[in-house]
Amino acid sequence: MARFIFITGGVVSSLGKGLMAASLAALLQARGYTVRLRKLDPYLNVDPGTMSPYQHGEVYVTDDGAETDLDLGHYERFTGVPARQSDNVTSGRIYQGIIQRERRGDYLGATVQVIPHVTNAIKDFIRADVDEDCDFVLCEVGGTVGDIESLPFIEAIRQFRNECPRGQCLSIHTTLVPYIAAAGELKTKPTQHSVRELTSLGIQPEIIVCRCEHPLPDNERAKIALFCNVRTEAVIPALDAPSIYAVPEQYHEAGLDAEVLLAFGIEDAPAPDMARWDDVIDRLFNPEGEVTIGVVGKYVGLQDAYKSLTEALVHGGLANRVKVNIRWLDAELFEHEDAEVAATLEPCHAILVPGGFGERGSEGKIASVHFARTRDVPFFGICLGMQMACIEAARNTAGLEGAGSSEFGEVQEPIIGLITEWMSEEGLQKRAEGGDLGGTMRLGAYEAVLDGNSVVHSIYGADMISERHRHRYEVNVHYKDRLEQGGLVFSGMSPDGELPEIVERPDHPWFIGVQFHPELKSKPFEPHPLFASFIEAAVKQSRLV
Repeated sequence: MARFIFITGGVVSSLGKGLMAASLAALLQARGYTVRLRKLDPYLNVDPGTMSPYQHGEVYVTDDGAETDLDLGHYERFTGVPARQSDNVTSGRIYQGIIQRERRGDYLGATVQVIPHVTNAIKDFIRADVDEDCDFVLCEVGGTVGDIESLPFIEAIRQFRNECPRGQCLSIHTTLVPYIAAAGELKTKPTQHSVRELTSLGIQPEIIVCRCEHPLPDNERAKIALFCNVRTEAVIPALDAPSIYAVPEQYHEAGLDAEVLLAFGIEDAPAPDMARWDDVIDRLFNPEGEVTIGVVGKYVGLQDAYKSLTEALVHGGLANRVKVNIRWLDAELFEHEDAEVAATLEPCHAILVPGGFGERGSEGKIASVHFARTRDVPFFGICLGMQMACIEAARNTAGLEGAGSSEFGEVQEPIIGLITEWMSEEGLQKRAEGGDLGGTMRLGAYEAVLDGNSVVHSIYGADMISERHRHRYEVNVHYKDRLEQGGLVFSGMSPDGELPEIVERPDHPWFIGVQFHPELKSKPFEPHPLFASFIEAAVKQSRLV
């Protein structure tokens, strides 16, 4: 029977609940247990798919096509356990389901209320789709205790704990212990008030995790324990770490995993095998060189918009034992003089154009592709980045001066368009029968067939791959022959041959564009092969500069 761990936060947001949950799961996993992680988000959006990256950061996509919170990316990267649609729920999705049932008459005329209907739906989500052999289910509640929107989730957890057998549930509360420089002291009062707020809602946490910038003295831990009704050993200090990948080891040394097991009455657990994390830390803090990657995007003002991409580049560095320095470059700044583009990009050992939506910055991205192609600088285009590479090729090597994307309006040569704009009737029929209508968002894992003589085939070492997608527009396959005449090879296609998945330039040191998002499947102990190869090419480029 699975044991449930509920993780809440107090005082302020952005305390690192997601990283703590991922780190704890990794530690339990290192002790031989199986884990599952879930996120309960209080906002009223059905999912984060329609939210601006500046509002919410990146949208993390699962194999089964769910658009989820970016914390699920941390969960996957730290544990290697693939997330599912059933691992993220929002208030919006909960209420949407309840209203749909009410409209169908499923409640038989009853008054629909927060208690019991909303709380029952939340409890059903917590219990649903849990594998029989799963040892621990970790559920993180977004937001801060005391926020009005999180109250139904806290109440549902209170009920859930009472309905489960004794010893099957555990609550961890993450708080802030601020340092007042003028007084030269850490202050525990915010933590006391936060725990009191949670307790007033019916949940007494067994463990308190204290985020702090300075070491938490034993007397302050004892004070928190006294006023918050927990053991002193259950007050876990959480200082800032030099890297997120140092956090699991830091929590282990602070005794978090031991306290969790003790709270569940597990006294014979094996010591954690931290070998793979030790290797990650060794590679991270003992690099044998460094490279600079220029990322030309439109959301560079908020790096959380590219969280998985950032981590995948770090993983590529781990694979090559080098430090990766990322230069965030606003694509709009590249829509001016070629000399300005060159001056900005010349210090970079490789260039990456990530995904995105909308026309803003597109010409700047195309200019960066042109620079990489003509200067023999390693180039990696992801999703929209691949599409911009195809437009650049059409304009400059295939003689199609009017090339563009129908996403940005009417164009003379629609190199990029909605699938339904140019797919054959037979192809549309097949996709309709399979539930994929094309014109809407293409989400989740899809297979691609690789050309046996291609660069990507040698990188993957496979004839067929499966990668995650999130886009509405595709490269128009009707331009394939024309673009290949200009040197851009279509080395990966959908199994039915209708959708281009990968393009490359064999005559270039490293030039690859992919329609999917490989960063979503990269992990520190298992770097994605494309990112490992890309950083390897950047290392070679750094030796030529």
